[in-house]
Order: sequence, then structure tokens, then C-alpha cells
Amino acid sequence: ENSFDASYLGVASSVTQERVADDELIIIRGCKSTRTASIILRGANSFLLDEMNRAMHDALCIVQRTFESKNVVPGGGAVEAALSIYLEEFATTLGSREQLAIAEFAEALLTIPKNLAVNAAKDATDLVAKLRAYHHTAQVDDSKKELAMCGLNLETGKIRNNLKAGVL
Repeated sequence: ENSFDASYLGVASSVTQERVADDELIIIRGCKSTRTASIILRGANSFLLDEMNRAMHDALCIVQRTFESKNVVPGGGAVEAALSIYLEEFATTLGSREQLAIAEFAEALLTIPKNLAVNAAKDATDLVAKLRAYHHTAQVDDSKKELAMCGLNLETGKIRNNLKAGVL
């Protein structure tokens, strides 16, 4: 009473069984209409595999959200620096204790570009100061709005337009 509809079958150029480390895997290559893929993670121990699995999950979620929202922002600390400058300016307009909280939050946002610079073995204080100067200029001078896209270039230790560089 079981039936199978031939329309469920696909087309592939090869189907092979291969050994990867201690595991036997079935590898399907050259699919006519590929809608899925497998990512094989290998590591020295279960802790490392768990970390890689979390990192891969995070990366795939980022890609999914990008496709869903159809929006991207420049990376390299650009957004955090711009928001920090904006919030510091906004905090000065308040006359209450909220001013202190907003100013502290603005400072906390800078931990992202600071940590990026430190992890790249660059001078975090100098780079973040330059980045803040770029974003301040972008917010006060309408003729320099393109500076709002600037973030850290961790390869050279300079500031660049990360939108044009493809760092998102």
C-alpha cells in the first residue's frame, strides 16, 4: 500500500560514499536544483565543536536576517561610534540624571571598536579617537556625510569607508 511518486526524485551527477576521519558520509554532488547544503564541522574535542557550531549558527542567522531585512550597515565599529557621538550630543540637552545614564551608554558603545582594535593588535586609543572625529565631522558638517560610513581597517590600522570596502 506504500506508493512513491517519481516527481520526488532529483538529479545529481554523482553520489558517493566517502570516509571523513572516522565517519562514513554520503556525498551528493552536481544537483540540478540545489536548495540545501551540509556543513561538516570537525574539531579536536566536543568543546571546540560546540564553539564552532555556535559560531556557524550565528553566522547563518546573520545571513538570514540580512536577506530578510535587505539592509546592511558598515562594520568596523562605524555604527557604534556614530551612535556614541549622537547620544553624547543628545545627553547634553537633558538636565536630569538621565544625562549621566545616556552618556555612560554612549561610552559603553565604544567598547566594540576598542575591542576590535585591541584584538587586531592596534593602538585602540588612537584609532577610536580618529574614528570618533570622523563621525563627529559627519554629524555636524552636511558636506561630509560620507564620513558616516567610516570604520576601522584592522589590516592597516587606519580609518576607511567600510561600506565601499565591503565590511558590513
